[in-house]
Amino acid sequence: MASPREDARRRGLPADRPGGNPNYRSPTSSTPSAPSKPPRPKAPIGEFKLNMSQMREKIGNLALTNQYAVNIVIPQKVIEYIQYYEGDSDQFAKFSNEKLGFLCSEATLPVSSYATAEVKDNYLGITQEFAHTRLYTDIDFTFYVDNNYYMIRLFELWMDYISGGSNEELKFVGVGRNSTSYYRRFSYPRYYKTNMTITKFERNYKTHLEYDFVNAFPKGLTSIPVSYGSADLLKITVTFNYDRYFINKITSEGSVDVAEILRNIKRS
Repeated sequence: MASPREDARRRGLPADRPGGNPNYRSPTSSTPSAPSKPPRPKAPIGEFKLNMSQMREKIGNLALTNQYAVNIVIPQKVIEYIQYYEGDSDQFAKFSNEKLGFLCSEATLPVSSYATAEVKDNYLGITQEFAHTRLYTDIDFTFYVDNNYYMIRLFELWMDYISGGSNEELKFVGVGRNSTSYYRRFSYPRYYKTNMTITKFERNYKTHLEYDFVNAFPKGLTSIPVSYGSADLLKITVTFNYDRYFINKITSEGSVDVAEILRNIKRS
């Protein structure tokens, strides 16, 4: 009679299983374990232990949004128009020179884009685009309204001068504002367009960036809502159009005097 070991060998079972029992496991055998995951790399904690001065060296000093100055020069013809209708052009001129820029609660730095044309015949299966016109988008300025309403009257009269048909000459022929024969006659652009400037500076007054707008004029006024309820500051938003803008060189030497900027950056 064959031994259990020989009998297991004939049946193709491992010889170390007594009696050929397929469920038997020897004490030395073990269940194969799942492959272990590779260890996670440790974060370089030491590299992030930086103070604020070292962080500024790493990422630089970031610019803030609430440090800027706006300067708008009112055209002389508009001042004369205000004098004719309001009889108080000196107050309007003083207001525009001293308070107009400081009452600007929100401004927009300009951007531009290109109009392009497609060309499909130069290379097989390839479409190319080429720029042919630089496009400038309108920008919005939001101003606080003073309790004398100079801010509203200033821009209303400026726009009225652009499309005003009721001027000093027409007054003598009976075509006034209340006349049924009233019509619009637009002024020449060189008389109502002006230059304006946005100066973006930092809290330390050592660096600034200056945007100069060429031939700007108020294109539209947004509606000014008033309502009962809790009081809030009255604001007016003016949309300006311009021919182009350019950026002056960034200055990083010396200090920036904001009052001096408003006095000296005027362009007539």
